[in-house]
Amino acid sequence: MAKSAIGHAAVLGLGFVVALLGLAAVEPVPPSPDNPGPSDGAPADPPPGQLLIASAQIQDPRFYHAVILILQHNQDGAFGIVINHPLASETIANLLAAAGDDDKTVDGSIPVVAGGPVQRELGFVVHSAEYHRPETMKVDGKVAMTASKDALTDIGHGKGPKKCFFAFGYAGWGAGQLEGEMSRKDWFTAPEDADLVFDAPRDTVWDKALAKRGTDL
Repeated sequence: MAKSAIGHAAVLGLGFVVALLGLAAVEPVPPSPDNPGPSDGAPADPPPGQLLIASAQIQDPRFYHAVILILQHNQDGAFGIVINHPLASETIANLLAAAGDDDKTVDGSIPVVAGGPVQRELGFVVHSAEYHRPETMKVDGKVAMTASKDALTDIGHGKGPKKCFFAFGYAGWGAGQLEGEMSRKDWFTAPEDADLVFDAPRDTVWDKALAKRGTDL
């Protein structure tokens, strides 16, 4: 079971370099003249909002029994957040302080997960879609993602989303990479389920997601 709090020093140790980056959102494939970025491509299968479920044959600890919420997927690559590798529950104040924002007016805490092995120094707030800011990434009308300290501040002031968690890092695939892994049956898919994404005990998410899986790919 995860500890009740990460602790300020541990938050810093997890690489809260996001203070320098403003919790900027990242792309799984860096934009360039030859690769304009995922937003310019048509959605691929599985589409954003679907759950990607690791098969039992995946023994890599980074993805063992992982369930990943797909945030973007098109011809240029895929980008998602592991939702069931919990770290702890951390106070909003500690997260903001670690990012250089010593706001004494915020209250409350937020679940924290290891969102994936890529760029673990970056932080993402995954949340229900009724909350949005100009920088919010819309996913499927049910969930969204905001990579901004302002989102944490809003949560700490009681103005944030109804449901949310904070993730360090993400899972990313280049063009065709996820499709190749799916052809090897490394992953299953299931429809997004708010209970699985936000509410169910994290140690039950993989089994529950498998029970909902739609297609063996």
